[in-house]
Amino acid sequence: MVRTIRVREPGGVDVLESATVELGQPAEGEVVLRQTAIGVNLIDTYHRTATAGQYAIARPAVLGVEAAGVIEALGPGVTQFKVGDRAAYWMVIGAYAEKRIIPAAKLVKLPDFVSDETAAAGLLKGVTAQYLLHRIYPVKDGDTVLVHAAAGGVGQLLCQWARHLGATVIGSVGSAAKKQAAADAGCHHVIVHDGGDFSSQVKELNGGQGVDVVYDSIGRETFAASLNCLRPLGMMVSFGQASGAIPPIDISVLAQKGSVFLAKPTLATFSRERSDIESLAQGFFEAIGSGAIRIDVKHRARLEEVGAMHSALEARQTTGPIVLTP
Repeated sequence: MVRTIRVREPGGVDVLESATVELGQPAEGEVVLRQTAIGVNLIDTYHRTATAGQYAIARPAVLGVEAAGVIEALGPGVTQFKVGDRAAYWMVIGAYAEKRIIPAAKLVKLPDFVSDETAAAGLLKGVTAQYLLHRIYPVKDGDTVLVHAAAGGVGQLLCQWARHLGATVIGSVGSAAKKQAAADAGCHHVIVHDGGDFSSQVKELNGGQGVDVVYDSIGRETFAASLNCLRPLGMMVSFGQASGAIPPIDISVLAQKGSVFLAKPTLATFSRERSDIESLAQGFFEAIGSGAIRIDVKHRARLEEVGAMHSALEARQTTGPIVLTP
């Protein structure tokens, strides 16, 4: 029997429950992965609470979308892995478990210099940062970028990586207590957003000019003011909604702000094919190997303590990655 954390209905952290399940045998193309480290991400809280829309899931369900571990058994037809290989994955729901059966096509092998904990803490966030910085808006030397939630897991990687690419990085955080974490992640400047229009602060830091791109994972609370931070023809990238969904907008606003662009990307679009998964993972591993980014785990807990980690995430009390140990 395998311990898991699952939900039967949407709700608060009280709906998280421990349950044991019979694992069974891997089918064609599947493997058994003994999980040694499990990542906790904001999307997990969306899956827990959503009743409809983009983040709604079928229930009952084991939560979690990211983990690393060791392959214990192979199903028929699996040739790219062997028993004992270290592997990891992202965006495959069901991670809050001691072991799981998972399609081999969703796994990537871990290089020796990437630990299980580093992979579980950083793979989803790292590949997210990669496609945002290289595919949605290719950040280049001389750009100025604004990164919201700069002390968070994805935010810290965006700041480190953007600075490595030669950009001037302005980070925003929700409280003064998080300013140092953002600065340590590579921000040239850090502001504390208060839910109002912080664009004057941003422009003052950039010589009175708007920024080239805004990376916004906060949503409702920061969206409108973020548009005011852009230069003409700048890019607004909305990739999360920690403060709630963005209300419908009149697209003529984009013209009024200087013919700016708006992107609402999802990682799923960029990892549909096996080649996409391998390319994203390789980019993440290379960034770690080159020193462009570092993964600094700030919060560790046991699997059964995941409720407390969800509460801290939702209250924006965390700075950096969270890892669970089964």
